[in-house]
Amino acid sequence: MAGHSKWANIKHRKGAQDKKRGKIFTKLIKEISVAAREGGGDVETNPRLRLAVQNAKGQNMPKDNIERAIKKATGSESVEYFEPTYEGYGPHGVAVFVECATDNLNRTVASVRATFSKNGGSLGVNGSVDYMFDRKGIFLVKLEEGYSEDEIELDLIDGGAEELEFNEDYLHITTAMEDFGNMQTKLDELGMEVESAELQRIPTMMVDLADEEFQQVMKLIDILEDDDDVQKVYHNLNASDEQMALLSED
Repeated sequence: MAGHSKWANIKHRKGAQDKKRGKIFTKLIKEISVAAREGGGDVETNPRLRLAVQNAKGQNMPKDNIERAIKKATGSESVEYFEPTYEGYGPHGVAVFVECATDNLNRTVASVRATFSKNGGSLGVNGSVDYMFDRKGIFLVKLEEGYSEDEIELDLIDGGAEELEFNEDYLHITTAMEDFGNMQTKLDELGMEVESAELQRIPTMMVDLADEEFQQVMKLIDILEDDDDVQKVYHNLNASDEQMALLSED
């Protein structure tokens, strides 16, 4: 788990400078739309919408954009989204799990399959890599000055934290999937600023590759993440600081 936690923080720092950052807003708006259409537009009674709005605010999405997305999703002309998942292998045997939100299933599966095949991977059947991942709650919390690390640890362990990683101004929290709601409640009680909170698929075994092979796999991951129908991409490729630096040079 330590390797993944490190990976998550590296991705967070890289994300702040990501030239594809505009894609983040597109995916957040789609998640807000799906949540509002399914459970209504009230964040107080719709937990999924509340979470989507929280994550959008954590990415500094303007309030007007959020409200507009909710209004459109709950109106008479709202778009119906499906949420298929796809599993497969990237180059060099790296497991890849893709979560999508789409209004056209045929378009999405064709696009995902083509991306795998054109970049040295292969799309598999459902269940082909799912067993290699655990579902965990992942929280990224902005820390205030003068916090007591020991006191925070006790409170968050009480809320269901399995792992805590303090990193400069941020705290990365991992919980069991069943404790996701409990942790949200605990963070609210503590008045802690949550920048992102989501259920993720955490690899149980990581794969280490040489730099050239690493870049081949990351090319596949980047193209998948750039697809408008793709919401999240999970994989079990490990990454050193030096390898992440190679990506930032592109």
